[in-house]
Amino acid sequence: MAHWRTRVLGDDTVLVRTVTVDGEPAGNLVSWWEGERRFIGYWLGRPYWGRGIGTKALARFLELEKNRPLYADPFTGNTASIHLLERHGFQSQGTVRHGDDEHTLLVLHEE
Repeated sequence: MAHWRTRVLGDDTVLVRTVTVDGEPAGNLVSWWEGERRFIGYWLGRPYWGRGIGTKALARFLELEKNRPLYADPFTGNTASIHLLERHGFQSQGTVRHGDDEHTLLVLHEE
């Protein structure tokens, strides 16, 4: 919680939105600066997977987050997340490593 309070919610350049389903929190979306790159990330609770909620939430978030290019780097094994991003126009730019884990770097360019 300290990380969220200070590094995420305490940073004026970070955009955070809660995903709700029937008035209950189901997940979140966030975008932040990492050097010169703007990144997006999200989390959705397992009970909400496969119901189109992530698709709708990401579409709405991308309407708010106007910075382009916009980057994402999901774990390479998270094919559902990669496909979700690709459906919204993100394109693969190869892979990056975070410690021992390989992540797919995706970018959304200006339309």
